[in-house]
Amino acid sequence: MVVDPGQLRLLALIERHGSLTAAAHALRLTPAAVTQQVAKAERDWQVPLVIRGPRGATLTAAGALLASHGRTVEEASDKAEAQLAALLGHLSLRLRIGTFQAAALHLLPPALTALRHRHPDADVSVVDVVSGRGADEISAGRLDLAIVASWGTPLAPPPHLRAHSLLLDPMVVVLPDDHPLATGQPADTELHLEQLRDESWVSILAGHAAREQFHDAAREAGFTPTVRFETESYDVAQALVGTGIAVALVSRLALTHAPGTTHRELAHPRPYRQLYAVTKTDASLTPLADMLIDLLRDVARDITATWEAPLQETQR
Repeated sequence: MVVDPGQLRLLALIERHGSLTAAAHALRLTPAAVTQQVAKAERDWQVPLVIRGPRGATLTAAGALLASHGRTVEEASDKAEAQLAALLGHLSLRLRIGTFQAAALHLLPPALTALRHRHPDADVSVVDVVSGRGADEISAGRLDLAIVASWGTPLAPPPHLRAHSLLLDPMVVVLPDDHPLATGQPADTELHLEQLRDESWVSILAGHAAREQFHDAAREAGFTPTVRFETESYDVAQALVGTGIAVALVSRLALTHAPGTTHRELAHPRPYRQLYAVTKTDASLTPLADMLIDLLRDVARDITATWEAPLQETQR
């Protein structure tokens, strides 16, 4: 026969409490339900297990034997319950975050500071993750939340993941500060990409979505860009622009204001990247993820306001 651990545990509880009613209370069942379970156990084991008397219930020799194993089941059940409660308590305070450099520098720190004020006992960790790997890290269970970017097209995660929109991050042109387009017109002048058709460019490495977006934008502007320098870092790109040897298309969030550089907004339609927080669709075990997303959106609104303020000042 197939042993039912529930029957073993029931006999252990009857032995401990000395009555079916007390055992029923411990199991949060009715006495009638426990009586039925005892009857079923005796049919299954084909031997009397419980002796009912005016002062309660005692076990037969067979019942006591099974109850000894039931105590093991009960101890394992109690241990499992305690460990699960501890795990869920830990998970409720744990938040493993992955993010790329610009978001780690400008978007995440204020949100984490606010989260720490609300939950000083939070168990937070942060790792560098390129946007293309963020969703995979969530799926593999190594991260609870990843900040990722999508260039020009909406992010479409698989059904078990959810993308929470955070920030629209426009591309700007970074120029040497002595470039004619920087010195010959007001700082709030928007540039058209075709004005830079004859420039040498620093660009993100080929094969990256940002590089594809750049070439698509140049194609729409009627030229093929001359890419002299390739890098995986917007910081490196801006440092190279500062030497005066090239120009670059850089996200507004990633601007470092490197020495020797300035930047200009692009006229509409301007390329952009969209920033998202990616989580599992069911993130009920990590409630801090939803809280951080709200805080990230607050920070994103503040950042966007600082971008718009200079433009509003010039329009007055």
